[in-house]
Amino acid sequence: MAAPTRILTTHVGSLPRAQPVVDVLARRERGEDADPAAFDRVMAAAVTQVVARQRASGIDIVSDGEQSKPSYATYIKDRLSGFSGASRPVRSADLEDFPGYLERLLARRGGAIRLARPCCTGPVAVRDRAPLAADLARLRAALEAAGAPRAFMNAASPGVIAVFQTDLYYGSPQRYLDALAQAMREEYRAIVAAGFDLQIDCPDLAMGRHVAFKEQTDEAFLRHAAAQVEALNAALDGLPPERLRLHLCWGNYEGPHHRDIALDQLFPIVMRARPRTLLFEAANPRHAHEWRVFAERRREIPEDMVLVPGVIASTSNIIEHPEWIAQRLCVFADIVGRERVMAGSDCGFSTFAGDGAVDPDVCYAKLASMVEGAALASRRLWTHRKEST
Repeated sequence: MAAPTRILTTHVGSLPRAQPVVDVLARRERGEDADPAAFDRVMAAAVTQVVARQRASGIDIVSDGEQSKPSYATYIKDRLSGFSGASRPVRSADLEDFPGYLERLLARRGGAIRLARPCCTGPVAVRDRAPLAADLARLRAALEAAGAPRAFMNAASPGVIAVFQTDLYYGSPQRYLDALAQAMREEYRAIVAAGFDLQIDCPDLAMGRHVAFKEQTDEAFLRHAAAQVEALNAALDGLPPERLRLHLCWGNYEGPHHRDIALDQLFPIVMRARPRTLLFEAANPRHAHEWRVFAERRREIPEDMVLVPGVIASTSNIIEHPEWIAQRLCVFADIVGRERVMAGSDCGFSTFAGDGAVDPDVCYAKLASMVEGAALASRRLWTHRKEST
């Protein structure tokens, strides 16, 4: 892959869904019969629209906006066997500390669809290849229509599936992880084979600490995180690392986040992951200071790793100023070099269908501001290099 001549732009994945998309997803989650042809028409139109809007905003590496998925982790129930019933509730420790705010947050999320989140109750295996094939075909058609040269597609990590879908079958966290890794290999390979970059969503490596493992010590959680990375690497074995992206996340919600585990503790584990593009939160004020971790531990960063700091927030309707975005990108360029930095968002803008804190039009305005900020940083970084030589 040729070295970039400017700071490229991308985002984490999910983008606002129009109401017809939310409606058909909600019907499917309720188990209601739906006309497959009608579902495909709604999704094809939605993907075409979101890809066109990304290109209009100036985004270089686009996605399908995860339009067909009710959420980033629970969609697997429609593709894998071994899931039924309902998993135990999952709640963040930081929100439990502020019950009054939690009540207000839940009230604001009234538009989100009710997700079906089953347990693992049997052997996990690929059950239905059609949903992935349809996603790949829709994204390919949308790219051709918009003239977009490069795209990525999201997929859940084995670890995040384990966090949100309770195991009642394997009886061992490691056996469950291994089974999930084996089952997800086919999806990972199909995305890369289709010509798209593969993004693995891994909130389990950070958010998992204050959600599924909130009763454990940091040391115990870090052992789980290391096992999750090992399972992920096994699932990705044989795929080109430069085509793989890993998204690290502490939770895409507007909350206190005072229980978030520090990046410094996660750093050596994340650096062992196979993907060579790392997307992480850097606009969130709870983590904006952690650029220093990359600066202080730069020798531990693989020499071919590309850093994609979030320079726009996904839970705020404030449109970040291009100057601030440029400053942040230059900070990371000083750490790993301008060719190894890309501009991205903290997280997705519609993690769950029907639930997004950011207005759709504001979302695309934020993306456009990111593009402007990346262009400003590029002029500074490349002009400075030219003048200094």
